[in-house]
Amino acid sequence: MTLSLASAARLLEQQGLLREIIRNDHWSLNPQDFDDIEFTSVTYDSRTVDHGTLLFCKGRFKPEYMVAASKAGLACYVAETDYSEHTDAVGLIVDDSRKAMSLLSAEFFGRPQDSLTVVGITGTKGKTTTAYFTQAVLNAWSGGKAALFSSVDNCLDGEHYEESDLTTPESLDAFRMMRTAVDNGMKYLVMEVSSQAYKVHRVHGLTFDVGAFLNISPDHISPIEHPTFEDYFHCKRQIIANSRTLVLGEGCAHSDLIRQDAARAGIAVTETAPREQVMESHNLAIDGDFNYANAAAALAIAHVIGVPDGDPSLNAMDTVRIAGRMEQFHDSRSNTVAIVDYAHNYASVNALLDFVDKRFGADHPHITLVTSSAGNKAYDRRDGIVNAAQSRIDQFVFTTEDSDTEPYLDICRQMQGYVTAPNVESTIIVDRTEAVTWAVDRARERDGRLNVLLLIGKGDERWIKDHNRHVAYEGDDRLIARLFGTQE
Repeated sequence: MTLSLASAARLLEQQGLLREIIRNDHWSLNPQDFDDIEFTSVTYDSRTVDHGTLLFCKGRFKPEYMVAASKAGLACYVAETDYSEHTDAVGLIVDDSRKAMSLLSAEFFGRPQDSLTVVGITGTKGKTTTAYFTQAVLNAWSGGKAALFSSVDNCLDGEHYEESDLTTPESLDAFRMMRTAVDNGMKYLVMEVSSQAYKVHRVHGLTFDVGAFLNISPDHISPIEHPTFEDYFHCKRQIIANSRTLVLGEGCAHSDLIRQDAARAGIAVTETAPREQVMESHNLAIDGDFNYANAAAALAIAHVIGVPDGDPSLNAMDTVRIAGRMEQFHDSRSNTVAIVDYAHNYASVNALLDFVDKRFGADHPHITLVTSSAGNKAYDRRDGIVNAAQSRIDQFVFTTEDSDTEPYLDICRQMQGYVTAPNVESTIIVDRTEAVTWAVDRARERDGRLNVLLLIGKGDERWIKDHNRHVAYEGDDRLIARLFGTQE
């Protein structure tokens, strides 16, 4: 793991990113005009700077951060702005600091991706489940040598799982974790790839041995994410040119364009089998017929990698369960079933209700949806959730989700304003624990009739994001288990 000022400058120059190298009033394109520095650490957090650190300045970086970093012994910084008035450290001034961070982080950590078969999975829905299925198969096939980056958990040793912060980690964190995975003996890495990963260059310069494009529908449309569906889809499509081969989900919208992308990139396309075909040979532990489409994608990925047809490792996905996804709970005091799931947009709520109709429709249940939507982004999800559900349920309970800086009550009122179906009730209970408790109490009052409570959006997350802080929360899964009297 060696990266120096000279080697960093050469790489940035080769990639067309370097504008100049600056120290105080000396400007040059030649790193030999400066004392060479071998970096001992890399970071994008100015609070973790030490002697020998290369600091990446991204996002809302402020000059005062540079002053504090310099006092801590900063060796060099990468930025789109000259900070020589605030530091004596060398500055690598670049056209795009995020692209530079991805490229230089990979080099600092010894290009760990070259020692892994890397699978990247994108799509509007199903990424997490497909990633878990794929990792389970590859783990079984390789004897526990498959790592995982997902929106729920990261696994760097094929065995232990820790909660993740982002669907796709920041590039520096991703390459650091890849290095750990390689050092742990991993041979495979399965990772979710979000549209934001390409929008803000978290995977810049990374080529996937297998890319998977599951499906596409409008999502993440907001001023701070994607201004239009076209922009969202365009970002997702970047995985195609950055893969060596592509797995395409059966029935994926705009598949003709995706195939044209693949042809232009000169890569082969494998389409997944119909989910009905997978249902004939697999019995998944995780509920929902739509998850057989995810299983079909995992099987296609495994086959492309080289897992042969009929290999026992392909059955490893049958026992996969994912905390907070399609988890069912049964009340000990009433005829009530609760389902905890991460459903958060029109497509996923519609799929969830399809499952409820197929599994419980004959009993004509009373269906209550406890829901909200994230603040400051993905505004299209709000009416999407309501429109997917309002003709298929009996009761909305609007409550708190990850509001960020947007007031919880404003989000709830906006979503309630989208309710137009005359026969569906709605109420707002901002506190999420109180909302779920209220829904359980009302269900118990409906003696005899089957009740289905759908708690969506938070799953097993133990926090709610409020003003960029994670505020402790019990988690929908633990909360409903406690209320139902089924908690271990």
